[in-house]
Amino acid sequence: MKKNYLIYALWMAVFLSSNVVSAQNYFGDFPVKADPKTVGNKLSKRLMETKHQLYGDRGIHYAEVCTWYGALRFAELTNNKELIKLLRNRFELLFHLEKELLPPPIHVDQNMFGCLPLRFYNITKDKRYLDLGLPYADTQWELPANANEEERKWDKKGYSWQTRLWIDDMYMITIVQSEAYKATGDPKYINRAAKEMVLYLDELQHPNGLFYHAPDVPYYWGRGDGWMAVGMTELLYNLPEKDPNRARIMKGYLLMMDNLKKYVNKDGLWNQLITEPDFWTETSGSAMFAYAMIVGVNNGWLDKEEYAPVARRAWLGLCNYINDKNDLTEVCIGTGKKNSKQYYMDRPRIAGDYHGQAPIIWCAYALLNNVSSK
Repeated sequence: MKKNYLIYALWMAVFLSSNVVSAQNYFGDFPVKADPKTVGNKLSKRLMETKHQLYGDRGIHYAEVCTWYGALRFAELTNNKELIKLLRNRFELLFHLEKELLPPPIHVDQNMFGCLPLRFYNITKDKRYLDLGLPYADTQWELPANANEEERKWDKKGYSWQTRLWIDDMYMITIVQSEAYKATGDPKYINRAAKEMVLYLDELQHPNGLFYHAPDVPYYWGRGDGWMAVGMTELLYNLPEKDPNRARIMKGYLLMMDNLKKYVNKDGLWNQLITEPDFWTETSGSAMFAYAMIVGVNNGWLDKEEYAPVARRAWLGLCNYINDKNDLTEVCIGTGKKNSKQYYMDRPRIAGDYHGQAPIIWCAYALLNNVSSK
């Protein structure tokens, strides 16, 4: 009898233990250092301590816009009115004293700036933000008089004249069009963003779900692929369920996520070149992949038990790369294409670059979001 009792107790312990694991709150119960609210607050406030990053004579750099936009979404989700006020005060200068820093709507990297005033409009309903932001979305589909032959070709086919088939475009275009859709309710914005995404997926995605840095550069560069991951994620989050392009975009997203989990490194993150195990951990691309997985799990696109542990481990790994100044370290500097593996290995790594600060903040608000606030 005693032996049978011991066997039963052992069986129950194993059963209960397995259920604890399966019911684990993967996106909660974090150590203090990795608490999403704490991390999000610290990195958002870090933005307020830094100067504008400029893109030559083309105004504020898109990487700062991404960070600013992320901090604003984090502030919204956490109902941090003080942070919203600080972020808004920083922006208000662009209406007068810093007006010359507004990016001209002449390039995909500059046009994406429009997502920021459009997001402010959704919060404040101050029409100044709408009037400033909407032209950035509109001019992506308004062929300029000095357009070249390539730009005219894309425009004639119904795509943005800014189409280049560069993988980072699929965040730069989709984010401003998505925010224009939310600000106006006009489906033309989200529809054309979806059509554009399908073009890029059909032209650029490989059977393994990943994307070369460029057609003539056969390497899967982390941050480049990260832009595709977050672009699909944001578009799926905002795209109506009945949109005719949704199934194609979801197929591309799921293919990418399935393959990404195969390349996780010893840190729980991804390397500078994703498929090269001897490369170093690169944090900005890793944060983008983590964000895409967190949002996918939260929205039921990805199986929780399969992907949530991967995303959780990635978040914990990323937090280990945040230094005492609240700067993310091991961020690859801005990188143009080059058909050389050694070139990617040798790229300098920096701390506090907006390319890395932005997706860490995105991850923080995604972890705190229970699909309740679009």
